[in-house]
Amino acid sequence: MQQPQAVIFDIGNVLMRWNPEGFYDARLGEARRRQMFAETGIEAMNIAIDAGAPFRATVEAHAALHPDWADDILCWYHNWIEMASPRIEGSIALLRALRAKGVPVMALTNFGDDSFAYAQSQYDFLNEFDHAFVSARLGVIKPEAQIYRLVEDHTGIAPDRLLFTDDKAENVQAAASRGWRVHHFTTWEPFAERLVAEGLLSRAEAGL
Repeated sequence: MQQPQAVIFDIGNVLMRWNPEGFYDARLGEARRRQMFAETGIEAMNIAIDAGAPFRATVEAHAALHPDWADDILCWYHNWIEMASPRIEGSIALLRALRAKGVPVMALTNFGDDSFAYAQSQYDFLNEFDHAFVSARLGVIKPEAQIYRLVEDHTGIAPDRLLFTDDKAENVQAAASRGWRVHHFTTWEPFAERLVAEGLLSRAEAGL
């Protein structure tokens, strides 16, 4: 089998942690956080941002709809970087090792437009992709088939020559159904092993 022609990374929980639950557990306690999420639909608010709704205005409008939780909801904007941390250094090293070998490296991520731009100002590695496919800029989110089709059309690479890693099983399955090579991400080490198995990196280059 031929080697992959490009490696595509999800970002949240692959290259950096995405853990709003942990942020709010520390702020409110787990029980109150669960209550807040259930009563306010804040996760649906975030999906709207990922789909293209403006970041700050959407959070502020959602806070206005839920005055009892307004200060907490506003944290989604004002404390966002605390939810999107820390960096996953092992994965970042793999991204850089691939680029050093001349392997095209891309991102395919459910992310807001403004929040992605802000994240790029905070995390150097987010500026190192050959191309970043950002859901808010494309107007479609994973795991909808159209977002994978857009990647295929833009790159011109056959699906079976794309290697994609994501922490969410449904996103991995959607890519696999199109013929992509996939890896369900848990920690960086198994993905490093996969890159070695695909012939893209040596064990030393992969940090193993």
